Amino acid sequence: MNPDVLDLARLQFALTAGGHFLFVALTLGLATVVAVLQTAATIGRKPLHARMVRFWGQLYVINYAVGIVTGIVMEFQFGMSWSGLTHYAGNVFGASLAVETIVAFFVESTFLGLWIFGWNRFSRWVHLSMIWIVTLTAYLSAYWILVSNGFLNHPVGHRTEGGKLVLDDPVAVLTNPSALLAFGHILAGALLTAGFFVAGVSAYHLFRRTPEWEFFGRSLRIGVFLSFPALMVTAVFGGIQFAALRTLQPMKSAVFSQKADEIARLQADMVARFGPGDYVPSEAWTRGGGLVMLVCFGLMMYFTFAGAILACFKKVVFRFRLWHLALMAAVPLPYLAMISGWVFREAGRQPWVVYGLLTTEDAVSDLSPTSMRISVAVFTTLFALLVVLNAWLLTRYARRGPVDSGLGHDDRAEDTDPADSLTATSY
Repeated sequence: MNPDVLDLARLQFALTAGGHFLFVALTLGLATVVAVLQTAATIGRKPLHARMVRFWGQLYVINYAVGIVTGIVMEFQFGMSWSGLTHYAGNVFGASLAVETIVAFFVESTFLGLWIFGWNRFSRWVHLSMIWIVTLTAYLSAYWILVSNGFLNHPVGHRTEGGKLVLDDPVAVLTNPSALLAFGHILAGALLTAGFFVAGVSAYHLFRRTPEWEFFGRSLRIGVFLSFPALMVTAVFGGIQFAALRTLQPMKSAVFSQKADEIARLQADMVARFGPGDYVPSEAWTRGGGLVMLVCFGLMMYFTFAGAILACFKKVVFRFRLWHLALMAAVPLPYLAMISGWVFREAGRQPWVVYGLLTTEDAVSDLSPTSMRISVAVFTTLFALLVVLNAWLLTRYARRGPVDSGLGHDDRAEDTDPADSLTATSY
């Protein structure tokens, strides 16, 4: 295998998977926020809650739509560049990916479409059930992806037939600790991301002395009060995963802890088991990714703890402009923590794609360096454009505030302003 092809394929996967992951994090978190807000609007019938559903729901739909495109692009590059993985482990690894595709593209997308276009056409309880189905199927989609990723990090429930892996114990695959722990970590991290996003956008409008002070004051409190417990749950699952690494991936744990003697012993053991080779992952990427993640956690811990106290005081929420600036500046923190954590998780298991079974070198497709360079250039450019487009759309609609943006607009009553009053069918 040409080393340039291998490096370029890894770079392409890192950029596309990492970029898609950023969309997923906000989508999962915002879907939950919107579902809870709509529950409050449905039960309480307060116009303010319904307007909050529309505004934050509009931002959620934008992020979801662009994120779906990035997911499709990632699937293309995955099939093109890593044919060795699909040939060797596709019978196990591909099953959960197929289920995820069905959940995301058929169930979740269908009910999201019904939610978007069913406003004022279904009863409020039916409409509420749709957003909860969207949210729960988003969770299921994340779970199936992590089942696949968990198998790569800790392969269980399989046997070998004809030089290929075959599914042997579905329960073991579905209850893989590497998948379940990551699932809890990701869901909490997604809520954390949404909390910072909601607080940051709200702080922007309060900083500019918006006339919608009640709307964004309440939204800021929602974001702040969501962030602190979400961070704690994220930390708990992260700590359990760190402890589990000593058993599941001892080499990654040794590299992160800089235990030279342990690294040398594990290297010798792997050479004895798998033959000559370098089985030590890059310390720069593994330890660097882990440390950046921990630094971000420390910053967010102090930030969210202080924010939870400040948000208890009404005057501070509306008038503390320095805090508003800090909330806006802090929006990228959970993104940085998630990306660095993903780097730690994936780079730390090298040189394995399927840990202990299939190396990265054996998994990459047999492509020429020129073809791989063209592929990287095309996919990177496309992803960069999608990221810029998403950022522009989110910024544009977030700055507009809770005006009539189309989502939830009642076409049957053009003479009424849905931002000011709501009919009974609209909650």
